[in-house]
Amino acid sequence: MGGTAIDAASPPQEPDDLWEFIGEHPFHARVVARLQATGFYTIFALGRMQLDWSLITASVERWRPETHTFHLPTGEATITLEDVQVLYGLHVDRQAIALPQYIRSMTRAQFLDMMGHLTGYIPQGDAGGSRVALSAIRDHMAFLHPDITGETEDLHIERYTRLALLLLFGCVLFPNTSGSKVSMRFLHHLQQLDGLPQYSSGVAVLAYLYRSMCRASMGPAVDICDFLPLLQVTTFSNTLFISPNSIWSK
Repeated sequence: MGGTAIDAASPPQEPDDLWEFIGEHPFHARVVARLQATGFYTIFALGRMQLDWSLITASVERWRPETHTFHLPTGEATITLEDVQVLYGLHVDRQAIALPQYIRSMTRAQFLDMMGHLTGYIPQGDAGGSRVALSAIRDHMAFLHPDITGETEDLHIERYTRLALLLLFGCVLFPNTSGSKVSMRFLHHLQQLDGLPQYSSGVAVLAYLYRSMCRASMGPAVDICDFLPLLQVTTFSNTLFISPNSIWSK
Protein backbone atom coordinates (compact mmCIF):
# COMPACT_ATOMS: atom_id res chain seq x y z
CA MET A 1 0.00 0.00 0.00
CA GLY A 2 1.23 3.53 -0.73
CA GLY A 3 0.16 4.89 2.63
CA THR A 4 -1.92 4.14 5.67
CA ALA A 5 -5.43 3.35 4.52
CA ILE A 6 -8.22 4.63 6.68
CA ASP A 7 -10.42 1.99 8.32
CA ALA A 8 -13.56 3.60 6.95
CA ALA A 9 -14.05 6.91 5.25
CA SER A 10 -16.65 8.92 7.03
CA PRO A 11 -18.40 12.11 5.99
CA PRO A 12 -17.64 15.46 7.59
CA GLN A 13 -20.14 16.56 10.19
CA GLU A 14 -23.16 17.94 8.36
CA PRO A 15 -25.09 20.29 10.64
CA ASP A 16 -25.87 22.53 7.70
CA ASP A 17 -27.38 20.60 4.82
CA LEU A 18 -27.36 22.60 1.60
CA TRP A 19 -29.88 20.42 -0.20
CA GLU A 20 -32.36 20.41 2.65
CA PHE A 21 -32.13 24.19 2.77
CA ILE A 22 -32.72 24.56 -0.98
CA GLY A 23 -35.66 22.17 -0.78
CA GLU A 24 -37.27 24.40 1.83
CA HIS A 25 -36.19 27.65 0.15
CA PRO A 26 -36.14 27.12 -3.64
CA PHE A 27 -34.23 29.74 -5.60
CA HIS A 28 -36.18 32.50 -7.30
CA ALA A 29 -35.85 32.54 -11.11
CA ARG A 30 -33.68 35.66 -10.92
CA VAL A 31 -31.24 33.95 -8.56
CA VAL A 32 -31.21 30.90 -10.83
CA ALA A 33 -30.32 33.14 -13.77
CA ARG A 34 -27.41 34.69 -11.85
CA LEU A 35 -26.15 31.27 -10.76
CA GLN A 36 -26.37 30.01 -14.33
CA ALA A 37 -24.26 32.94 -15.48
CA THR A 38 -21.55 32.08 -12.93
CA GLY A 39 -21.16 28.53 -14.27
CA PHE A 40 -22.02 26.79 -10.97
CA TYR A 41 -25.74 26.23 -11.39
CA THR A 42 -25.38 22.72 -12.83
CA ILE A 43 -24.24 21.48 -9.42
CA PHE A 44 -27.25 23.06 -7.74
CA ALA A 45 -29.55 21.58 -10.39
CA LEU A 46 -28.15 18.06 -9.97
CA GLY A 47 -28.76 18.25 -6.25
CA ARG A 48 -28.01 15.66 -3.62
CA MET A 49 -26.32 12.37 -4.46
CA GLN A 50 -26.69 9.34 -2.22
CA LEU A 51 -23.11 8.53 -1.27
CA ASP A 52 -21.78 4.99 -1.16
CA TRP A 53 -19.26 5.09 1.69
CA SER A 54 -18.00 1.59 1.01
CA LEU A 55 -17.05 2.65 -2.50
CA ILE A 56 -15.48 5.87 -1.24
CA THR A 57 -13.49 3.98 1.40
CA ALA A 58 -12.20 1.54 -1.21
CA SER A 59 -11.29 4.48 -3.46
CA VAL A 60 -9.18 6.07 -0.74
CA GLU A 61 -7.45 2.77 -0.04
CA ARG A 62 -6.56 2.45 -3.71
CA TRP A 63 -5.30 6.03 -4.05
CA ARG A 64 -1.56 6.59 -4.50
CA PRO A 65 -0.41 10.10 -3.50
CA GLU A 66 2.83 9.84 -5.48
CA THR A 67 0.96 9.49 -8.79
CA HIS A 68 -2.51 10.87 -7.99
CA THR A 69 -4.04 7.69 -9.39
CA PHE A 70 -6.12 4.75 -8.24
CA HIS A 71 -4.26 1.42 -8.39
CA LEU A 72 -6.83 -1.10 -9.57
CA PRO A 73 -6.47 -4.79 -10.45
CA THR A 74 -6.64 -3.82 -14.12
CA GLY A 75 -4.20 -0.89 -13.95
CA GLU A 76 -4.22 2.77 -12.99
CA ALA A 77 -7.07 5.25 -13.28
CA THR A 78 -7.64 8.78 -12.09
CA ILE A 79 -10.05 11.70 -12.04
CA THR A 80 -9.35 14.13 -14.86
CA LEU A 81 -10.11 17.72 -15.75
CA GLU A 82 -12.30 16.38 -18.53
CA ASP A 83 -14.39 14.57 -15.92
CA VAL A 84 -14.91 17.81 -14.01
CA GLN A 85 -15.86 19.73 -17.13
CA VAL A 86 -18.13 17.15 -18.76
CA LEU A 87 -19.95 16.03 -15.60
CA TYR A 88 -20.42 19.38 -13.88
CA GLY A 89 -19.76 22.06 -16.47
CA LEU A 90 -16.90 23.67 -14.56
CA HIS A 91 -14.33 25.47 -16.69
CA VAL A 92 -10.82 24.02 -16.87
CA ASP A 93 -9.22 26.09 -19.65
CA ARG A 94 -9.60 29.65 -18.40
CA GLN A 95 -7.53 31.87 -16.09
CA ALA A 96 -5.86 30.26 -13.10
CA ILE A 97 -7.37 30.95 -9.70
CA ALA A 98 -4.92 32.59 -7.34
CA LEU A 99 -5.30 34.31 -3.99
CA PRO A 100 -3.42 37.61 -3.63
CA GLN A 101 -1.10 37.94 -0.66
CA TYR A 102 -3.06 40.83 0.78
CA ILE A 103 -6.11 38.57 1.09
CA ARG A 104 -4.06 35.98 2.97
CA SER A 105 -2.94 38.59 5.48
CA MET A 106 -6.34 40.18 6.13
CA THR A 107 -7.69 40.28 9.68
CA ARG A 108 -11.10 38.93 10.66
CA ALA A 109 -12.39 42.48 10.98
CA GLN A 110 -11.37 43.16 7.39
CA PHE A 111 -13.03 39.97 6.19
CA LEU A 112 -16.22 40.92 8.00
CA ASP A 113 -16.17 44.32 6.32
CA MET A 114 -15.81 42.61 2.94
CA MET A 115 -18.59 40.20 3.83
CA GLY A 116 -20.88 43.07 4.74
CA HIS A 117 -20.07 44.97 1.54
CA LEU A 118 -20.56 42.00 -0.80
CA THR A 119 -23.45 40.19 0.89
CA GLY A 120 -25.10 42.75 3.17
CA TYR A 121 -24.51 40.41 6.09
CA ILE A 122 -21.93 40.63 8.88
CA PRO A 123 -21.63 37.53 11.11
CA GLN A 124 -21.50 38.15 14.83
CA GLY A 125 -18.53 37.22 17.01
CA ASP A 126 -14.80 37.79 16.86
CA ALA A 127 -13.67 34.15 16.80
CA GLY A 128 -13.12 32.05 13.71
CA GLY A 129 -10.41 33.88 11.80
CA SER A 130 -11.31 33.95 8.12
CA ARG A 131 -14.11 31.40 8.50
CA VAL A 132 -17.81 31.88 9.02
CA ALA A 133 -20.41 29.35 10.14
CA LEU A 134 -22.49 27.88 7.33
CA SER A 135 -25.48 27.85 9.68
CA ALA A 136 -25.23 31.64 10.02
CA ILE A 137 -25.25 32.08 6.23
CA ARG A 138 -28.13 29.67 5.86
CA ASP A 139 -30.19 31.42 8.54
CA HIS A 140 -29.60 34.82 6.97
CA MET A 141 -30.63 33.50 3.55
CA ALA A 142 -33.79 32.05 5.07
CA PHE A 143 -34.53 35.50 6.54
CA LEU A 144 -34.01 37.15 3.14
CA HIS A 145 -35.82 34.53 1.07
CA PRO A 146 -39.37 35.97 1.27
CA ASP A 147 -38.07 39.33 -0.01
CA ILE A 148 -36.51 37.91 -3.19
CA THR A 149 -39.09 38.72 -5.88
CA GLY A 150 -39.29 39.92 -9.44
CA GLU A 151 -39.09 43.51 -8.15
CA THR A 152 -36.06 43.05 -5.90
CA GLU A 153 -33.12 45.31 -6.75
CA ASP A 154 -30.25 43.70 -8.65
CA LEU A 155 -27.90 44.55 -5.79
CA HIS A 156 -29.83 42.28 -3.41
CA ILE A 157 -30.07 39.48 -6.00
CA GLU A 158 -26.30 39.56 -6.35
CA ARG A 159 -25.79 39.53 -2.59
CA TYR A 160 -28.12 36.56 -2.21
CA THR A 161 -26.30 34.78 -5.04
CA ARG A 162 -22.95 35.27 -3.30
CA LEU A 163 -24.36 33.74 -0.12
CA ALA A 164 -25.66 30.77 -2.12
CA LEU A 165 -22.21 30.26 -3.63
CA LEU A 166 -20.57 30.41 -0.22
CA LEU A 167 -22.91 27.62 0.89
CA LEU A 168 -22.02 25.61 -2.21
CA PHE A 169 -18.30 26.08 -1.61
CA GLY A 170 -18.46 25.23 2.08
CA CYS A 171 -20.92 22.33 1.86
CA VAL A 172 -20.02 20.66 -1.44
CA LEU A 173 -17.00 21.83 -3.44
CA PHE A 174 -14.49 22.81 -0.75
CA PRO A 175 -15.74 21.46 2.58
CA ASN A 176 -13.47 21.18 5.61
CA THR A 177 -13.51 18.36 8.13
CA SER A 178 -15.81 20.27 10.47
CA GLY A 179 -18.46 20.46 7.77
CA SER A 180 -19.73 23.60 9.47
CA LYS A 181 -17.67 26.56 8.21
CA VAL A 182 -16.55 28.23 4.99
CA SER A 183 -13.66 30.60 4.38
CA MET A 184 -14.47 34.23 3.67
CA ARG A 185 -11.41 34.26 1.41
CA PHE A 186 -13.72 33.00 -1.34
CA LEU A 187 -15.29 36.46 -1.34
CA HIS A 188 -12.29 37.77 -3.26
CA HIS A 189 -13.41 35.84 -6.33
CA LEU A 190 -17.08 36.65 -5.76
CA GLN A 191 -16.64 40.41 -6.00
CA GLN A 192 -17.50 40.40 -9.71
CA LEU A 193 -19.98 37.61 -10.36
CA ASP A 194 -19.85 38.22 -14.10
CA GLY A 195 -16.12 37.48 -13.98
CA LEU A 196 -16.45 33.97 -12.51
CA PRO A 197 -16.71 32.20 -15.90
CA GLN A 198 -13.25 33.60 -16.74
CA TYR A 199 -11.63 31.33 -14.14
CA SER A 200 -10.75 27.63 -14.22
CA SER A 201 -12.93 26.69 -11.29
CA GLY A 202 -12.77 23.04 -12.30
CA VAL A 203 -9.01 23.01 -11.82
CA ALA A 204 -9.38 24.34 -8.27
CA VAL A 205 -12.04 21.73 -7.46
CA LEU A 206 -9.89 18.87 -8.78
CA ALA A 207 -6.77 20.12 -6.98
CA TYR A 208 -8.70 20.29 -3.70
CA LEU A 209 -10.00 16.77 -4.26
CA TYR A 210 -6.48 15.48 -4.97
CA ARG A 211 -5.15 17.08 -1.79
CA SER A 212 -7.96 15.64 0.31
CA MET A 213 -7.47 12.18 -1.17
CA CYS A 214 -3.75 12.32 -0.46
CA ARG A 215 -4.29 13.33 3.15
CA ALA A 216 -6.93 10.66 3.72
CA SER A 217 -4.88 7.89 2.09
CA MET A 218 -1.78 8.72 4.14
CA GLY A 219 -3.70 8.68 7.45
CA PRO A 220 -4.44 8.92 10.26
CA ALA A 221 -7.47 11.02 9.32
CA VAL A 222 -10.80 9.21 9.25
CA ASP A 223 -12.70 12.03 7.57
CA ILE A 224 -12.51 12.84 3.88
CA CYS A 225 -13.69 16.22 2.71
CA ASP A 226 -13.84 17.07 -0.97
CA PHE A 227 -16.31 17.07 -3.85
CA LEU A 228 -17.49 13.54 -3.06
CA PRO A 229 -20.09 13.22 -5.85
CA LEU A 230 -17.29 13.73 -8.39
CA LEU A 231 -15.17 11.12 -6.61
CA GLN A 232 -18.02 8.61 -6.51
CA VAL A 233 -19.17 9.03 -10.11
CA THR A 234 -15.69 8.80 -11.61
CA THR A 235 -14.67 5.91 -9.36
CA PHE A 236 -17.79 3.99 -10.33
CA SER A 237 -17.21 4.62 -14.05
CA ASN A 238 -13.58 3.54 -13.76
CA THR A 239 -14.48 0.28 -12.02
CA LEU A 240 -17.72 -0.49 -13.86
CA PHE A 241 -16.10 -3.20 -15.95
CA ILE A 242 -14.57 -4.97 -12.93
CA SER A 243 -16.44 -7.62 -10.97
CA PRO A 244 -17.51 -6.44 -7.47
CA ASN A 245 -15.18 -8.88 -5.73
CA SER A 246 -12.13 -7.65 -7.60
CA ILE A 247 -12.83 -4.01 -6.72
CA TRP A 248 -12.30 -4.67 -3.04
CA SER A 249 -9.53 -7.26 -3.39
CA LYS A 250 -6.17 -6.33 -1.94
